[in-house]
Amino acid sequence: MPDFVTPTMILAAWAVAGYLLGSIPFGIVVARLMGLGDLRQIGSGNIGATNVLRTGSRLGAALTLIADAGKAGAAVLLARALVADDAAQLAGLAAFFGHCYPIWLKFRGGKGVSTFFGLLFALAWPIGLAAGATWLIVAAIFRYSSLAALVTATLTPLFMIILSQSQLLTLSIALTLLIFWRHKENISRLVRLQESKIGKNNF
Repeated sequence: MPDFVTPTMILAAWAVAGYLLGSIPFGIVVARLMGLGDLRQIGSGNIGATNVLRTGSRLGAALTLIADAGKAGAAVLLARALVADDAAQLAGLAAFFGHCYPIWLKFRGGKGVSTFFGLLFALAWPIGLAAGATWLIVAAIFRYSSLAALVTATLTPLFMIILSQSQLLTLSIALTLLIFWRHKENISRLVRLQESKIGKNNF
């Protein structure tokens, strides 16, 4: 855990700011601006980049991925620049939570994978690179996006230890648990061998 040096009220303010930033549903915004339809009525109904890809728009999916990653990264970098690392970690976690449970969409948000990567890169870019490489390797071998996300989330706390970022360990464990919770339906489909593979049906 980081050293808590920031007054409680300021930390609370950054938590709220991070949550509100993270809760911006960029997938829905991009889909509407590009005329792709209501994302909540397409595919899985999820608001993330994977579901945008199901519309057939790779550009829309890429823009959503960048925006969803960027909002968590922005929360971390702003809090770190203006306050301290304790505020940065809290703002980043709040942004991730905001993406998963946005107030604007009755707390029905995305699964947080893009936001997870943006958060990691902003907190410690070597961790972000290790996590990104892990996702790519698992996805290339098994062709399951959800499995790649779950394996990456599982290994991230280990990356924190190996790369001497133990101050981020508590946060990484919390993020891992949230990733698993948000993917509980995917886990069930993986067990039943019913999960969609990358490249199948625009996925």
